[in-house]
Order: sequence, then structure tokens, then C-alpha cells
Amino acid sequence: MYRLLALASGRGSNFLAILNAIESGEIPNAKMVGLITDRENTGAEEHAKKYQVPVKVIPFKNYPTKDDFYQDLLLAAKSFEPDLILGAGFMRILPPEFIRSFPDRIMNIHPSLLPAFPGMNAQKQAYEYGVKVSGCTVHFMDEGVDTGPIILQKAVEIPEGSSVEEITQLILKEEHQLYIKAIKLFCENKLVIEYNTSKTRKIVRIKSS
Repeated sequence: MYRLLALASGRGSNFLAILNAIESGEIPNAKMVGLITDRENTGAEEHAKKYQVPVKVIPFKNYPTKDDFYQDLLLAAKSFEPDLILGAGFMRILPPEFIRSFPDRIMNIHPSLLPAFPGMNAQKQAYEYGVKVSGCTVHFMDEGVDTGPIILQKAVEIPEGSSVEEITQLILKEEHQLYIKAIKLFCENKLVIEYNTSKTRKIVRIKSS
């Protein structure tokens, strides 16, 4: 049974989709053992309570420094003893110490086809660039910003005249399905992380069986 821990900052739509997938058996051999939020009274926290998932709230605003916050965040994450940590709309860049504590065990969903439009407001970046196709990417986190090994991607066509809000909703619909698929592959032990031929970066290979 794989122990999953989610990190969230907001409404938690991806988090809820994952909870539903675990409940239905779509994600096998998995249990959501906890949720950590950096804000009080989030939508993600409400979803966790509904599913009786333990919640640890670590309000960023209460800490005098970022280092103090991230120290407590790391201690809290370790206390759940997770096999996989899931970024579910967590709006903080995790520091190197956190990443190194869970190597190749932190997964994230990003609303663009990485390496295009990394960082914040990816949908707005896509809108302002005028792309005809965007999408979403599930990747393992590394010490860069949205630079970790790519697991899965899904392209989304952008209809002419779409607003930023419409682009966001089109991509979000695909995010839920793609994230669940990636977590399922992890829990089925089908993800292999290796170096590319030039030994310059890690890539993810998916086992065929």
C-alpha cells in the first residue's frame, strides 16, 4: 500500500480528483495519509475532512522567515512517512533540502507543456504568447522550477478567441485525468527514472508491463 501525502494551497480540485480515484479503486494500492496546507481554511482542507484525511495546517504568514516555515514543512512531511508526495496546487517553491529528503518521490502537475511556460501563471503566459496548443505536464520535482523529469503530458487545443479563464478551465479538465494516470503508474511500479544518453538529465521511462 503506497502512502500518499498532498501539499495544497487553495481549492484543491486536483486533490479531490485524486481522493475520488483512490476511493473508486482507479488508483490501486494507495492511501492518502495526509494533507499539508500553507494557509488556513482552504478548499483542499474541506475535501480532506470529508474523506477523513489527517490535515496539518502550517500558515506561512505566521513565520518570521521562509527558512523557519520550510523547516516545519519538512518535519511535518517526514512525520507522515510518505512513499509519494503530491503537489496539488501548492504555491510555494520547495527548497533543495526538501527535494533531497524525498528524491524522485515528489510529483507535480503543471498547466503547460513543459519546458514551455514554467513557473507561475502558465495559462496567462500561453494566452499572451498566442499559442494554438498548450496542455499540462506531470513531472517529478527537482531543485529547479518545473525542470524535473517529465512523466506524462497532454496537449490541449486553444480555440481562437479564448480568454485566460477559458484556457485555464480547458487545461484543468485534462489535469485531473493526467495526474491520476501518473499516480496510478507510480503505484503500479511502472515508472523507471534513468539518465538520458548524454547523461545530462534524468528522464522517466514507463514500463510496458
